[in-house]
Amino acid sequence: MATAKNAFSTPLNDKDPYIYQNTPQKNKYGLYAEGINGTSFVAPRHENQRTWLYRMRPSVSHNGFNDAPENSFLESNFSPLNPKVHVSATQQAWHPLDIPSEKVDFVQGLRTIAGNGDPTTREGLAVHVYLANTSMGNKAFVNSDGDMLILPQQGRLDIQTELGKLMVRPGELVVIQKGLKFKITLPDGPSRGYIQEIYGSRYELPELGPLGANGLANVRDFEHPVASFDIDQSDWEIVYKVSGKLFVCTQDHTPFDVVAWHGNYVPYKYAMEKFIGVGSITKDHIDPSIFCVLTAKSKTPGIPLADFLIFSPRWDVANGTFRPPYFHRNTASELMGLIYGVYEGRSDSFKPGSISYETGFCPHGVSWEEYKKASEMELVPMRVHEGTLAFMFESSMPFGITEFAMKSEKRHEHEPGMWNDLRNNFIANIEQVNQDLKAAGLPEIKP
Repeated sequence: MATAKNAFSTPLNDKDPYIYQNTPQKNKYGLYAEGINGTSFVAPRHENQRTWLYRMRPSVSHNGFNDAPENSFLESNFSPLNPKVHVSATQQAWHPLDIPSEKVDFVQGLRTIAGNGDPTTREGLAVHVYLANTSMGNKAFVNSDGDMLILPQQGRLDIQTELGKLMVRPGELVVIQKGLKFKITLPDGPSRGYIQEIYGSRYELPELGPLGANGLANVRDFEHPVASFDIDQSDWEIVYKVSGKLFVCTQDHTPFDVVAWHGNYVPYKYAMEKFIGVGSITKDHIDPSIFCVLTAKSKTPGIPLADFLIFSPRWDVANGTFRPPYFHRNTASELMGLIYGVYEGRSDSFKPGSISYETGFCPHGVSWEEYKKASEMELVPMRVHEGTLAFMFESSMPFGITEFAMKSEKRHEHEPGMWNDLRNNFIANIEQVNQDLKAAGLPEIKP
């Protein structure tokens, strides 16, 4: 995994001078050295991220910036003062969004659902869905606002970055850091997926604490690209997102001309089937933080800006325990999606591509039917979530919901009637309660 503690090198061959030096006076083959810094120059060594690129033409070789056509479905300012952002106290949900019939590539197909903060303050995040049916061709994208965690749900993404290529399928995640150029080709045709974009922070592995050195997402299972370049002198356009606004520049050569690179500011992917799940092997539940794949720190020590959790096939063996997620109210805001399979216990038809949302402290839990079944079932070792991959974006900050999402015909509020059958069993058992109180020498309860 690309972190400040790991560095990678992909030279053209082991005789190249930049293996031993960042900026040689003369690069072999006349290549240009170009540095990209993902952190401040003076960031602590364990946090510092940067990469050196050796390319045919430096990034300054372009024809200047102009405003790009607006994507009215993009949002970056999630202040409640923004009239295009709404606050919801109740649970919200969306059926899978339809991929448009007109031609849209990855950038044109971005739809913001929710978020918090603002990229200009360098704290917060945005949750998008992408709906694309056209490859990007001679077009690249640079997100200057934040790192993007991309989860394809329908169709693979063939991603070409400045540092090399990554093929990403449903069931894999990919992280592309801010400032890096990339383009997306759709090898399987129309594609849909989820994105979490974080401002001013970076994704990293959660600390393992008492788990020790191994478990959850292991470092060894993250994959990074190797240098791959094109020789292409045709016309290209590069779209930049800066503070939520789109700009475009043109150039007469490909941006993917990096012959070699070394550093630790590197995109990566991870197959979520490789996640090492842990859980209770005696009784009760461990907190859902045990399902965390990646986390991003906030400016407040000990409190994450964002956690990325997955719910995938595993064993459930807890004894004498109500095994499904218990009824709870959580300080974190939760936005959930489904990559594939079936996730039970929802108040609606939660299909792959769907979204559900609960703000902090909004009470939620399984349906009455699930509660009753789990309360009466024989507790034997069992497999759960077989053939399923669901995920959750958690944030310590409340989400604002975009105008697009609130007015979408796919939106529907969770039906609170799913809990109407949760009767007051205590009152129904008042006779037994009073017998027990009397046996203990305590006064009876009068209903």
